[in-house]
Amino acid sequence: MNLIEIKDINAPELDIFARTTENQLRSIAAPEPGIFLAETGSVILRALEAGYEPLSMLVENSRLEVEAGPVFEAVEKYCGKEKLDSIPVYAAEQEVVVNLIGYHLVRGLWMAFRRKPETSVEDFCKDKRRVAVLFDVVNPVNVGAIIRSAAALGMDGVLLTHPSVDPLTRRTARVSMGTVFQIPWARATKDESEGLNLIDILRSNGFKTVAMALTPDSTSVDNDEIRSNEKLAVILGTEGTGLPGQVIDTCDYRVMIPMYHGVDSLNVAAASAISFWELMK
Repeated sequence: MNLIEIKDINAPELDIFARTTENQLRSIAAPEPGIFLAETGSVILRALEAGYEPLSMLVENSRLEVEAGPVFEAVEKYCGKEKLDSIPVYAAEQEVVVNLIGYHLVRGLWMAFRRKPETSVEDFCKDKRRVAVLFDVVNPVNVGAIIRSAAALGMDGVLLTHPSVDPLTRRTARVSMGTVFQIPWARATKDESEGLNLIDILRSNGFKTVAMALTPDSTSVDNDEIRSNEKLAVILGTEGTGLPGQVIDTCDYRVMIPMYHGVDSLNVAAASAISFWELMK
């Protein structure tokens, strides 16, 4: 193990963990796949299991044995002893790390990974029957929770418009409990995300589209006619404004979740879990 003790928060080796934005990390070595950061042992382990290449690690000294131990074992298992011996592991006392990051690290572990080449929308759509489509969902907590529900409830994948949050941002991956590495996902290009382009692509690949929206003609999500379709794409909008009107009008179906006590809507992550459960029956 290439263990490096850090005492100076200004050490340039730590720039990637605290002084580089996630947008900048994505652009490193462009046009080659960039870098992302994963935090907590469970998320890091799932990234390693999924075949992502580890580049470096930051860990509090007190976490080296218990939390970091399984990570070191996984690096050796999935990447080989040579990789374990070569990647830098920066270790520091908690006070140094907190001063560097600005808050206590979740479980005191971060690991930098090389991204994989992105999957095209056309390739993503192949051999899938049930997909979730996040239309400009920009809240990282909601995206992480939706991906976790999609993975847990049997959806075949998650497709995101280009303005949606990158699933590999550290907060999204952490909220998803690492399921971003367990379920296929893809982000559409800017052009594919314009107007109704993504709906057209889904239809050309045989999907019937289901808009989660409160409209006069919305039907209950527990709908046998909708379930009977061979391929369904469940379209979810952003928290505040929902889906654009033209998207709602163009979709093959509009569905809602029946509610009580005067409540008119649910958080998009909660609504996604209910819709996935019902439409997968």
